[in-house]
Amino acid sequence: MTKHVNGDTLHRLMKQVLDDGTVKDVEEALRLFEGYRLSVLIDSKQVDNPIDQMVLLTILALASRVFLGGVNVCGDLDTSIASGLPFAGRLSDEVVRLGGTIVAEVGDDPLIVVGGGERPRSQVFSVRTVVSGWRAGICPSHSKVKLADKRPIPLVATLSAALAVNEAYLHVNGDMPSAGHRTVGISLWNPDASVDWRAADSSEPDLRYLPTKLWLIGLGHLGQAYLWNLGLLPYADPSELSLVLQDVDVVTESTPSTSILTDISMVGLKKTRAMANWAEARGFSVSLQERYFASDFKRQSVEPGIALCGLDNALGRRALDSAGFDMVVEAGLGRGHEDFRKLRTHVLPGHSVAEKIWPLQQDTNGSSLADIYKNMVKEGKLDQCGATLLAGKAVGAPFVGMVASCFVISEVLRLLHGGVRCLLVDLDLVSIDYRQVVFPNADECQLQFNPGFTEAGW
Repeated sequence: MTKHVNGDTLHRLMKQVLDDGTVKDVEEALRLFEGYRLSVLIDSKQVDNPIDQMVLLTILALASRVFLGGVNVCGDLDTSIASGLPFAGRLSDEVVRLGGTIVAEVGDDPLIVVGGGERPRSQVFSVRTVVSGWRAGICPSHSKVKLADKRPIPLVATLSAALAVNEAYLHVNGDMPSAGHRTVGISLWNPDASVDWRAADSSEPDLRYLPTKLWLIGLGHLGQAYLWNLGLLPYADPSELSLVLQDVDVVTESTPSTSILTDISMVGLKKTRAMANWAEARGFSVSLQERYFASDFKRQSVEPGIALCGLDNALGRRALDSAGFDMVVEAGLGRGHEDFRKLRTHVLPGHSVAEKIWPLQQDTNGSSLADIYKNMVKEGKLDQCGATLLAGKAVGAPFVGMVASCFVISEVLRLLHGGVRCLLVDLDLVSIDYRQVVFPNADECQLQFNPGFTEAGW
């Protein structure tokens, strides 16, 4: 693997341990990640529940890209996938397809328990997912935490799954000794850090309305997480959702390490075509834009008025409020080994314009390379240009993008249900309780436009 490593082949989360000095080369990074194993347990009482199936399958889709030593799944999985989900056949088949290995009992590997109640205290890492309404979290499996019995929206299934995988990675990677011993969660209806996400919220509506017109800008890490969450929403007729998918890139060998809908068989395909295949199989109506999103780009009035942005560059983001969209929800992720768990979302129009939010940055490519990349050049594994490109690639983890996606899609759902916009959400998955959320001023009106919606088909 080392001889052929470059920016398009390196596993993006392995770059964390390269950049922070945990390992001395790519081969050692691979051995480290192949030692990461995870177990997942779902009880027979939950296995037929659609929300718990979403939690389980999202855990697998995320964890199989991180825990390269294997993800073992224990439970009575010989049951049908709930109707309306973008999966087919038996639950056991989907578990295997998404990278899981079915086992009779869990061992001593770190454990994620899907839902259920309080369990006996474990001597090893063991967390449990908890969901209700618009609220999702995780707690130690032996915790007495129990949320009100309210129908969960699909986003809390994927949010709890992502929080659980993040916690398990914090544990195996040694970044947080308290991982697995804390209770953390978020309300997607009111993400304010001062709100107790465990408390019942009478203002939380049932999920009644779903969007019918959306424009997705960027189909990598974030864009595919957006699609995954949209695919789980309860559309009675999926063809009512019309999507514009915009990207110019192709799938590379490194793409599956962060992007939840990509696998190695798609390498070389344009991301637009690969994601269109997935979306059309789900039943969505799709059109493609295979051009750069830049200052000269203009949306036509008959096209979707809400854009969900997953770009990873300031130049494209600076054009977001000049392209003619009625509303833009954007997410950005940290890039370095110290901040890759950080995420920030913006809603436009907001308190500031795009050019001020994302000022142009000076080129830093001339900065000196870290020793690990200099050594690759010395050993003939990369030339100077290749080493510079590899060093400049971002660290990425699929569970971070999934958390960001939950915030982004919840903005659209909150709009449809008369909720308050969150102009900015800023959080670090190491310390979720210390997030920053900015709401509109009291004298600011809600957005006045028809976003297009249909009734949920529960």
